[in-house]
Amino acid sequence: MEGRSIVFASGKGGTGKTTTVANLGVALAQFGKEVILLDADITMANLSLVLGMEDIPITLHDVLAGEADLKDAIYEGPAGVKVIPGGLSLEKVKKAKPERLRQLIREISQMADFILIDAPAGLEMTSVTALLIGKELIIVTNPEISAITDSLKTKLIAEKLGTLPLGAVLNRVTNEKTELTKEEIEAILEVPVLAMIPEDPEVKRASAYGVPLVIKNPTSPAAIAIKQLAAKLAGIKWEPPEPESPIKRVFKALFGGRKR
Repeated sequence: MEGRSIVFASGKGGTGKTTTVANLGVALAQFGKEVILLDADITMANLSLVLGMEDIPITLHDVLAGEADLKDAIYEGPAGVKVIPGGLSLEKVKKAKPERLRQLIREISQMADFILIDAPAGLEMTSVTALLIGKELIIVTNPEISAITDSLKTKLIAEKLGTLPLGAVLNRVTNEKTELTKEEIEAILEVPVLAMIPEDPEVKRASAYGVPLVIKNPTSPAAIAIKQLAAKLAGIKWEPPEPESPIKRVFKALFGGRKR
């Protein structure tokens, strides 16, 4: 059975797209789904860094250059998620042929329930190529007018390429008055907002450790929002855990880390 290939795109950099893709993939894997994460950012591959998988010997770039088999570029990441990382070598970037991605995605789509494609930010040729290989699109953006305007351009191009927009994920939401509301964003983009991921200091902490947030701190607000999105995509019911009482948190802080 062919898996769902979903490309995650943003009209501009800095929206938190790669972090969202990595954590969403891990969350889907935690729900028992077969997931492959594909780093389609040919020039600025960062997905492996978020997952703590640096120094990978064979990458997507080697496959796109015709110097390696696809099976050799698939690695197992956190929670059993499969990852096809991009290369960080400038030499490999020059050799990679992005047009080969379309053939690769046909092979990959037979291997998993979900193929999550991390597209480059912006609307350069590599970004358009990534939009072309996914059957569905999720826009990752921030609730500010410049980000939403760029996201609208991305959505319109995706539609022209025949990629179906599923909706938008709003990242780094603070609910300040200067932010656009969910309803305003849905009216501009003409797609539903699938998730609102709050600004959360735990995201940076997890990134510094190279551990996905949904593993490092699964009860943090951003992790819960991502898990809810994963459950929605997987078509399963999931309720976030009850928050711990202050007394229990103090007790855990005092005695939880002690080894006997």
